[in-house]
Amino acid sequence: MRYKGKVYRPPSEARSLIVQVTYGCSHNGCAFCDMYDDKQFSLRPMAEIREDFQLARQVYRSVERVFLADGDALIRPAAQLLEILGWVYELFPECQRVTCYASPASLHVRTEEELRALRAAGLTMVYMGLESGCNAVLEWMNKGHDVASIIAAGQKARRCGLALSVTAISGLGSLDLLEDHAMGTAQALSAMKPEYIGLLTLMVEPGTPLERWVSQGSFVVPGAPDILRETEIFLHYVDSEGSVFRMNHASNYLTLKGTLNADKPALLSRIHQGMLGNGLRPAYLRAL
Repeated sequence: MRYKGKVYRPPSEARSLIVQVTYGCSHNGCAFCDMYDDKQFSLRPMAEIREDFQLARQVYRSVERVFLADGDALIRPAAQLLEILGWVYELFPECQRVTCYASPASLHVRTEEELRALRAAGLTMVYMGLESGCNAVLEWMNKGHDVASIIAAGQKARRCGLALSVTAISGLGSLDLLEDHAMGTAQALSAMKPEYIGLLTLMVEPGTPLERWVSQGSFVVPGAPDILRETEIFLHYVDSEGSVFRMNHASNYLTLKGTLNADKPALLSRIHQGMLGNGLRPAYLRAL
């Protein structure tokens, strides 16, 4: 099987068969991100995609999960995605789910009829980056969408039957917008009520605009105590009953797992323990 550039996938797709159907990210302009700086966005030839799935069938005895890479597989024309899903379930009848990253742009481009057809064909869940529920932060980071647009995209995915996993980035508002970032993110996720919520913690990647701003002093990276305070604010304001909440990425200072809203007291108790220095990941062990 062939893979162009660096491999990125959600933590929950660690055991999935990963096949590129696009190269890179259709936006690829976020100021904090260097994930797809090694490739230009393009659609992978359909013949190559089919060959990879056929080869995987020869190699793997059982494939229960498939992740369609790279950063925005949903941007492909719906007819092509339907054809790809057909190959997956024809070659791997044992497959239980197919997932992919989706941007707000690709969710807006797809009609509701197309999204429902993709769900019926076996696309079970999409991963979308909110990053922040604060418009000032989104504009600063060149996300390309405002909060209302991202909320509408997430609500559209859920309305069409797709499970939705949404990520946000703790610390992305610098110290200046910490509270606005925390409260806005909580409100945006409350409006979408995704099945899964993931909080990463900001790490400054070399070569990004964000790195330049940090070196110039215009962006102050929040430290562990600030991140814990921000997370505490977020949990006080979020109202997303039934959402599985995870803050267990390698970038996080503190590991949190629970289900909203029932586990809020336990999650807040864990944060308060972290504020006392208990259970924190050392900075040198953090990674993306």
